[in-house]
Amino acid sequence: MSTGSGAGRRDLPGTPIFDGDTSRRGLRMNKLFMSLRDAGSRERFLADEAAYCQEFGLTAEQEQAVLDRDWQAMIDLGGSIFYVYKLAMMDGRSMQYLGGVFTGMGEENFLAAMKAGGRRDG
Repeated sequence: MSTGSGAGRRDLPGTPIFDGDTSRRGLRMNKLFMSLRDAGSRERFLADEAAYCQEFGLTAEQEQAVLDRDWQAMIDLGGSIFYVYKLAMMDGRSMQYLGGVFTGMGEENFLAAMKAGGRRDG
């Protein structure tokens, strides 16, 4: 195990860590999200989301998370926020919306907190 500068950063309660293991776990799902950069792929996805998920070989849990737009589950199953956001954009969602989902603050409160200099706990 590495004892480099990031060694103590794995135990951050409430903070998903996107490391090598997470990247491998979410590889197929993240490839699907990245494919949504292409207009033709977006059309195919919207025409039959389940079939499109199956093309990428998503696990049943990943597919369900995508179909349900369960943003937290996508992250928990290996999604990178930067890639998950590509799907959120297709639904007309902002990064602030996702920030609100992940913090439990809601979009409006999250945006207000960012405008006030960031979220403050305690």
